Amino acid sequence: MSAHHSLIVLARGGYAARGVIYLIIGIFALLAAQDSTKPKDSQRSLEALLGQPFGDFLVGVVVAGLLAFAAWRVLQATRDVDHHGKNLKGLIIRTGLFAGGLVNGALAFFALGLLVSGIGSSGNSGEQTKDWLAHLLSWQHSNLLVYLVALIPLGVGIAHIIKGWKASFEKYFEADEELMRYVRPVSRFGLIARGVVFIEIALLLAVSGSAYQAMDPPGMKEALDALQGLPAGWLVLMVMAFGLIAFSVYSFAEAFWRKINMEVPGLSRV
Repeated sequence: MSAHHSLIVLARGGYAARGVIYLIIGIFALLAAQDSTKPKDSQRSLEALLGQPFGDFLVGVVVAGLLAFAAWRVLQATRDVDHHGKNLKGLIIRTGLFAGGLVNGALAFFALGLLVSGIGSSGNSGEQTKDWLAHLLSWQHSNLLVYLVALIPLGVGIAHIIKGWKASFEKYFEADEELMRYVRPVSRFGLIARGVVFIEIALLLAVSGSAYQAMDPPGMKEALDALQGLPAGWLVLMVMAFGLIAFSVYSFAEAFWRKINMEVPGLSRV
């Protein structure tokens, strides 16, 4: 297989793995809206997936996909395969892509740890993370660091909402209009929903920044829990659950129809 074809397989597998993760999170959120369980984040979703029949195999596939997606994101950022350019807007987008690569890589290694050590030892990993975070946040003025970190999910959330509202993702799709009639509205809803969740994560970080101590930073689970606590929270959570499922559909659509035929210097098409 040529390097160019390998790149295509790598990217499509990564988008599919992201779709699996968000499908599970969306289903858990939907169940939570019906008081069946609590919302789960990416890590808890992987743990739940591991507990299913053939769970080891399924998580192994997701690990490979997440590693592929992380590599693809890094390639998008460093080689500018989507031609975002070197102006301020392009550099911001490419920085976001690079950060996404790091996050998905970290999630892949977490899942790999589940496979190697089992769920029981994953708690030790979490405790080590807490200890590291406690040390980091024990510094004077560490709350300022939290405010700076909050800008990352804020920027990601705003970018997703704009992308969904303008449907700017369409230029990267190789699909006819008949198909896009269905893909377009679902993808827009999914992107906007994910954007709202990321903005809420940023707000949770900012609100807790002045009193942030040795605790896990808020993530998607905390954001969904907060939605559930609102008046008519079950309805809000249900809408967001369907939104995250819609984002998983968007991810699967990218796995099938996204353009990944950009020219990358040094990669053979043969």
